[in-house]
Amino acid sequence: MRSLPEADPGVPDIRSPFRYLWWNARRQSAPLLAGIGFATLWWLVQALMPAALGKGIDAVTAKDTGGLLLWASVLFGLGLMQAFTGIMRHRMAVYNWLAAAYRTVQLAARQSARLGATLPKRLSTGEVVSVGNSDIAHIGNSIDILLRGIGSVVAIVTVTVILISTSLPLGLLVLFGVPLMTAAVGPLLRPLHKRQARQRELSGDLSTRAADIVAGLRVLRGIGGEQVFADRYRAESQRVRRAGVSVAGIESVLEGAEIVLPGLLIAAVTGVGASFAVAGEIPAGQLVAFYLYAVFLIGPMRTLTEAADKLTKGHVAAGRVIRILSIQPEVTGGTGTSAGGVLRDSYSGVTLQPGCLTAVAADTPEDATAIADRLGRYADGDVTFGSADLSTLPIDEVRARILVADNGARLFTGRLRDELDVRGEASDAQLREALYAACAEDIVEALPDGLSAPVAEAGREFSGGQQQRLRLARALLADPEVLILVEPTSAVDAHSEVRIAERLARARAGKTTLICTTSPLVLDRTDHVVYVQDGRVLVEGTHRQLLDSSPPYAATVTRGED
Repeated sequence: MRSLPEADPGVPDIRSPFRYLWWNARRQSAPLLAGIGFATLWWLVQALMPAALGKGIDAVTAKDTGGLLLWASVLFGLGLMQAFTGIMRHRMAVYNWLAAAYRTVQLAARQSARLGATLPKRLSTGEVVSVGNSDIAHIGNSIDILLRGIGSVVAIVTVTVILISTSLPLGLLVLFGVPLMTAAVGPLLRPLHKRQARQRELSGDLSTRAADIVAGLRVLRGIGGEQVFADRYRAESQRVRRAGVSVAGIESVLEGAEIVLPGLLIAAVTGVGASFAVAGEIPAGQLVAFYLYAVFLIGPMRTLTEAADKLTKGHVAAGRVIRILSIQPEVTGGTGTSAGGVLRDSYSGVTLQPGCLTAVAADTPEDATAIADRLGRYADGDVTFGSADLSTLPIDEVRARILVADNGARLFTGRLRDELDVRGEASDAQLREALYAACAEDIVEALPDGLSAPVAEAGREFSGGQQQRLRLARALLADPEVLILVEPTSAVDAHSEVRIAERLARARAGKTTLICTTSPLVLDRTDHVVYVQDGRVLVEGTHRQLLDSSPPYAATVTRGED
């Protein structure tokens, strides 16, 4: 059996939920067909057992010892075949379930990485999380049920043929009874589809609300809003509960139909068969066989209703998945090349000279952030890198050569060393140098296990200033060709800010670096300062030159103080 997940999940068909599910089935056609084959044999073996048992009873009635031994042997062989095909069916079912689920996870993760900053702008956290929490299971179930579902259809057809060849009325009763039962379940599927979609939407919104509350719990407590948001969460939670109860109402009716409808057909088949036996039209063995066939039909018919349910859920889940997969990045790359050099944003006029430590001080922080986004190709803009337009370079190359580090970046769960050295290539000396430049040595020294200490979710065990210094160390350790830092010292004290500014200048000596900040302590230690007003460069020079020559600059960086 092949290992999972696959190295390459492929390019999905996202034109519709059905096409996505069909594409998944085609991607694993070989194991899926093998599973369908084993499931079909598994059902067929069970379908032949009542006939063999009926023949054995007839042999007992006729006192035919040879016939009894023959049919007993047939039953034993069918039992062995059922055991083998049942094991293989289950193995293939698990494999197909996992293959479809893993493939969906791979596609969603690949798309999330491709979208980058576009993803949180277009989808909530809850919608993305729900793919991994529930949707992959429903998609796996929709592929898994194909095995037993197709096998059950073959089994029903086989039993119908056997019954028709034995007794035309009984065969016709089954032939018309099964489609009628399937049709009776149909009206339940459309409202189930709608209610499940509504429940998933509300669950995604609730997950987003929970993530926001947890992330901002400290702030909520500080402003006294904890109870207000708790009440809102409680109200949304009740809406999710009511939606779940609504779904359960339809599902309970569907579950009941899986029992009642086959039961009615069993009663009809058994009653008609008994009347034939009393009239002497069929022997006792065939009556037993008819009864067993009627009981056996419960399994494949319940499987058909189960298939309708799981395929419906899979269709809803596939719709959510293709919604993510169909989002296009706000920015894309080309196939051009650049030898590097001057990085210039034509809209604002900000120019980064190679090997220079430049600072951008803006009258509004949003303007500085917008410039950083354009220079880092996180937003469209007329930006040149050397002689080439930045938009013509492959986006992966841009990300490797130009690193934008802002305070929205997160620390991830794992060993601290791995979170700082994301490429796994840094030496101990390089780690120490990056931590020193970011004034983060004390953070590591205070941890019992040092760099081997585990980091909790989002680095919540660290204060805001500690997280900021660790993020700076991670950015320095990446050592990109161009490093753009957005307010890298906003959460640290003045003494640490001075040390970081001095050490950062030495650590990035000879390399292109931009710092977006209005801190005089940092600005005074840069090579060149660009002052931006209303999104455009107003003046530029050194920090001290601008303090003397530009009142707007002086007012911005000194906060209007004399």
